[in-house]
Amino acid sequence: LLSLYLSADGVSKMINPRIFLHYNFTGKLDHRPSNGTSRGTVDTKTIVFLIICSFIVLENLTVLVAIWRNHRFHNRMYYFIGNLALCDLLAGVAYLVNLLLSGEKTLQLSPALWFVREGSMFVALGASVFSLLAIAIERHLTMIKMRPYDANKNYRVFLLIGACWMIAITLGALPIMGWNCLDNLPDCSTVLPLYTKKYVAFCITVFMLLLLAMSILYARIYILVKSSSRKVSKHSNSEHAMSLLRTVIIVVGVFIACWTPIFVLLLVDVACVERQRCPILYKADWFIALAVVNSAMNPIIYTLASREMRRAFLGLVCGVCYRTKASVNGSGASSSSFPGSWKHRHLLQH
Repeated sequence: LLSLYLSADGVSKMINPRIFLHYNFTGKLDHRPSNGTSRGTVDTKTIVFLIICSFIVLENLTVLVAIWRNHRFHNRMYYFIGNLALCDLLAGVAYLVNLLLSGEKTLQLSPALWFVREGSMFVALGASVFSLLAIAIERHLTMIKMRPYDANKNYRVFLLIGACWMIAITLGALPIMGWNCLDNLPDCSTVLPLYTKKYVAFCITVFMLLLLAMSILYARIYILVKSSSRKVSKHSNSEHAMSLLRTVIIVVGVFIACWTPIFVLLLVDVACVERQRCPILYKADWFIALAVVNSAMNPIIYTLASREMRRAFLGLVCGVCYRTKASVNGSGASSSSFPGSWKHRHLLQH
């Protein structure tokens, strides 16, 4: 049987027996909240997560529009920042869809749809993390060569971006391609009941190596800048070194703060033999949400830290706010001509 039909009050529901079997075996069904919310309503936690996802989508969409509209940002580094914003935007969308298909709807999914639901999250978050590594690689190569931007060498940009997506898609597609625990219940993860613990351990290893690689690359960048600044002047050495050190601390620190909790939780998931002794595994939603928050922090770190990008970002937001205010006040005739001149004066003033 592909599905089990349950009828109540004349309403038929379709529950997939394989999904039910895995969620029941791992204890996920016993730890679902059953009190405090009526059927068909959304709990407060889900509403908070939905708001966070909406903010992530709007924030990264604004960054993409700002980069697309400003021709000064059509260069190598901003291509990477734009790709990072796209990854984070898709991560917000994927988590939003994941939330909408969770709860009672989870048991109605087929295994293939379940793998697509969870795999899309792995692909989006994986592409975001790989994009962070690509930015570190590009900065490191630029510092080694110490050459100005060359538009004729954009092939390296698209090669790294393409590699990020190919690796992320491959990593996320492994379970639906067969690396799962559909025929081996004891090997199933508690956090992700259809994923084998071996696959979860493999993903943890990959992301840990990414963190190590980023730390090494940024440490080398800091050393290169410090040594090159020392040759110029001691004052510029101190100024550049401290500025770069702050950037490195923010980049690596935020990544560690957002991702370490879910790494630790998944390590507990892999190592835990008796699930009853690991109740923290049933609180995974908060850990996953914290990792998704990293997608909201990336635009702040990689775009708003740039003076030019910050001006373009604020100019775009202020322009939208002004046009909205003008339309509300009924000044349609003036709003069609004034905002353009306002934008030019705003750019000239900054």
